[in-house]
Amino acid sequence: MDIAVLGMGRMGRALAGRLLEGGHRVTVWNRTRGKAGELVAAGAREAESVADAVNGVEVAITILANDDAVRAVAFGELRSSIGEATTYVDSSTVSPELSGELAEAFPRFAAMPILGSPGAVRSGQATFLVGGKPEVVDGLAPVLSSLSDSVRRYNAAPLALTAKLTSNLLLLSGVVTLAESFAVGRSGGLSDDQLRDLLGNSPLVAPGLKNRFEGVLMGSMEAPWFTTVLGAKDAGLAVDVAREAGVGLPEAEVVRQLYEKAASLGLADADIAAVANLYRNPARAGFDGGSETRSR
Repeated sequence: MDIAVLGMGRMGRALAGRLLEGGHRVTVWNRTRGKAGELVAAGAREAESVADAVNGVEVAITILANDDAVRAVAFGELRSSIGEATTYVDSSTVSPELSGELAEAFPRFAAMPILGSPGAVRSGQATFLVGGKPEVVDGLAPVLSSLSDSVRRYNAAPLALTAKLTSNLLLLSGVVTLAESFAVGRSGGLSDDQLRDLLGNSPLVAPGLKNRFEGVLMGSMEAPWFTTVLGAKDAGLAVDVAREAGVGLPEAEVVRQLYEKAASLGLADADIAAVANLYRNPARAGFDGGSETRSR
């Protein structure tokens, strides 16, 4: 198929690369040029504009940072340029509300957020959450079969985004809990090696946290792909979903604030594992526990 991928962040590049490997003809676009060199070398075409990218394609995919970025592209040049027969797919993590707006504005629309790292996307191990009209999702079969064997379908676009936020909140909360467990251990005198031995293979650490265990323990990860800024954004979106239904999420509010704090302290571009740094320097983070002695 002829496919355009709009957005060349780490996930966008991984998605485009996987589609290229699947034999599709891929056009890529990014607001700032220079991020798609490897893809172009592998056979992709880099477009000069959104209009150029979506001209004549069968599927146009946006994979951008947040609601504002998706709105700017989708309701701007994309809407005025996309063909009637082109299916528009958004793989960004945005609010279910925005996904519903896109479904109303584009007759052939599907949401397709992704569970997994860029590496998982490239290797075909990611899970794709696809929401939209059945006939639209059915038409994406050649794309989905190239991407992964793990696909979950929903009959409306907002449900796919709700599923993504549900999953991301569990990950974000788990990273914070792991960081706090390490803080307890260190506070009581355990070394990092002892913490690694105690919890590294513990069934209490969820499988999804295993690939961040060392990152949380050390406070950083190489090649970050889910930054503290995006973590704060996703936790906030999860809070908003529950609030709309009259449900408060006090823990999620704290999780959001912790990622915001990490971002504000110079870790905006670091992986969510870097939230652990707040516990290595609690005074700077503003929650050092004070000097009160608790009675026991």
